[in-house]
Amino acid sequence: MVTCELYRMSRLGMCLTETLDEMVMSGTLGPELAIQVLVQFDKSITAALEAQLRAKVTIKGHLHTYRFCDNVWTFILQGALFKSEELQENVNVVKIVACDSKLLSQ
Repeated sequence: MVTCELYRMSRLGMCLTETLDEMVMSGTLGPELAIQVLVQFDKSITAALEAQLRAKVTIKGHLHTYRFCDNVWTFILQGALFKSEELQENVNVVKIVACDSKLLSQ
């Protein structure tokens, strides 16, 4: 994984990608600059999460599926309970994607 694309599938990442595609198609933005914006997006999201998130969360649920491919773990949980110091939330189905943070800098 040359660039970490974990956050591009979020709502924010998909909207950014769609907007950049429209700007490239209309000629407002060059394709090289659009790629640079996406790479910077990945770096900015990663840096913000590292700097601002310090809360601990406990997750309990039924492990439906798990896999490990290309140094990335994917877990599908059913009936998950997310519990932090201030709140507790039940989620029917959740997909967790995790990778080694050392690989993000490569």
